[in-house]
Amino acid sequence: MEPRGKLISFEGGEGTGKSTQARLLKSALEERGKRVVLTREPGGSPGAEQIRKLVVEGDPQRWTPLSETLLFLAARVDHVERTILPALADGAWVVSDRFSDSTYVYQGIARGLGTEKVRRLHEAALGSFAPDLTIVLDLDPAEGLKRAGGRAQGHENRFERFDGEFHETLRAAFRDIARSEPKRCVVVDAGRAPEMVAADVWRAVEERLRP
Repeated sequence: MEPRGKLISFEGGEGTGKSTQARLLKSALEERGKRVVLTREPGGSPGAEQIRKLVVEGDPQRWTPLSETLLFLAARVDHVERTILPALADGAWVVSDRFSDSTYVYQGIARGLGTEKVRRLHEAALGSFAPDLTIVLDLDPAEGLKRAGGRAQGHENRFERFDGEFHETLRAAFRDIARSEPKRCVVVDAGRAPEMVAADVWRAVEERLRP
């Protein structure tokens, strides 16, 4: 029987290059014979993609922190049950642009819901399920927002429209998570050329998961 696959998540603030690095990692893993499912949050399954439109578009204050968190968790449960778990059970590696750390950081800390409340909600929904490895892409928020503003993204800019303090809080919170969970998380400097970032990402994957 083929062994269970691995789940790798990319985390970080807006414009840190998560989508680019997720695609590059998928290619690197495939070159080494792995079957890879590339996915994202919110989204990654038909139902979760519908919820995505509700949370990434519109006015920044469209949702209260609690209602926003419940929407993200609903999307994540569908994503895990319909996409991630079947892929892992089939021996594929899953590379996800964001996962549960984003909810702790965005809703729990930056939006003030509280990490303990988010933790309880997450455990009620998904138990202890977590990525095997999380790559935190670290970048000055001003540079990240500049990058994000220059990409073609339609109306998916709700979180980018929060103020500068919000984005500084995101960066600090992602760093804090990485410090508190060093066995799962690796921080990578995202302020360099994509190929240099990708080299550090691959080094972390090779050292931690030995693909």
